Amino acid sequence: MALIKNPIPILEYDDNPQAVLMPDRAHLYQFPEYAVFPFLGDEVERYAKRHHCPKIGEFETITKIFPIYQVSYGGKELCLCQAPLGGAAAAQFLDFLIGYGARKIISAGSCGALVPIEENQFLIPTEALRDEGASYHYLPASRTVQADPAAVAAIEKAMKKNGFSWQECRTWTTDGFFRETKDLVAYRREEGFSVVEMECASLFACAQFRNVTFGQFLFTADTLADIQDDRDWGEKSYAPALQICLDAAVQL
Repeated sequence: MALIKNPIPILEYDDNPQAVLMPDRAHLYQFPEYAVFPFLGDEVERYAKRHHCPKIGEFETITKIFPIYQVSYGGKELCLCQAPLGGAAAAQFLDFLIGYGARKIISAGSCGALVPIEENQFLIPTEALRDEGASYHYLPASRTVQADPAAVAAIEKAMKKNGFSWQECRTWTTDGFFRETKDLVAYRREEGFSVVEMECASLFACAQFRNVTFGQFLFTADTLADIQDDRDWGEKSYAPALQICLDAAVQL
């Protein structure tokens, strides 16, 4: 496919897998095939410290250096690292992991409810609305991007193993955390999207472009269905979500 040009830059696309700067250009690491890449605050650091996980690499950004650990779990070696907030940053880190060997990756993170859903409810997105920017650099323009069925199945098995219930859902991925207006929220509900977050579409697209298996599940934190409903941002889900990630990753 030739370079697609458009007056609107976000709709331009080049499918050439070779970029001027590649994620593995420095030839630094060789990561395990399996990876857990969750949005779980300090839970990754706590797990790594508790289980004496060795650091095998790092992803350096202008704001923070993200350590990458190695975990022995379920008879397999995995890399484990905290994912950064936002689709662009998360996709860049995911591409870095893929560049250095990760091929089967599971993530987890919080989301906002667009419809009445209790806090700490687990959800598995099967489709993400591409209302962000990063996905358009990995796949041609489309309204949504689909989740990997193999990853969805692995996450469901891990949910069952750990005794949790879940719902499948369609998620609205947006860059505009403070631009989720009343009318937009109502429109997304009408379209059938029940939750909102900032990374799924970007990560689904990056993984598809690089031809690796990636899956992500969510847990409800805040809500846009009732702004009077004060919540704790899903903190009770952090530890069980990491456990589900590990069990799902080794299923892939």
